[in-house]
Amino acid sequence: MIAADKAHPTAQEVYDRLKSGMPTLSLGNVYRNIGILLEERRLRSFEFGRGIVRYDAVTDGHYHFICDACGGVSDLPMPIQGGITTAARKFSRHTIRFFGFCTSCAGKRPGGTKEKSGKSKKRR
Repeated sequence: MIAADKAHPTAQEVYDRLKSGMPTLSLGNVYRNIGILLEERRLRSFEFGRGIVRYDAVTDGHYHFICDACGGVSDLPMPIQGGITTAARKFSRHTIRFFGFCTSCAGKRPGGTKEKSGKSKKRR
């Protein structure tokens, strides 16, 4: 379920999606199974702001984009910057995140329009 969800779901979102098909499922079961997958390194957890932990089944290095408006999270299709990764090895971990407005929210912003690229452009 998490592997198929590119929006980096929370444990609550996983529970909400599975509950209708599994009436006996508890939120505790979801957390226990997520814990197992984290221990097996089949999942990674991230706190992307707002105090919410999200889970990602893509465990190799990659960057994330976080929408300033809706808080949505997505993988950013961008090559890993080798120099930064090499320099960061002296730390226990590091992360690089990009912020802005997703294509849905960009079109809703006053003075902004969606371009074909999905980026917002300020009207002049």
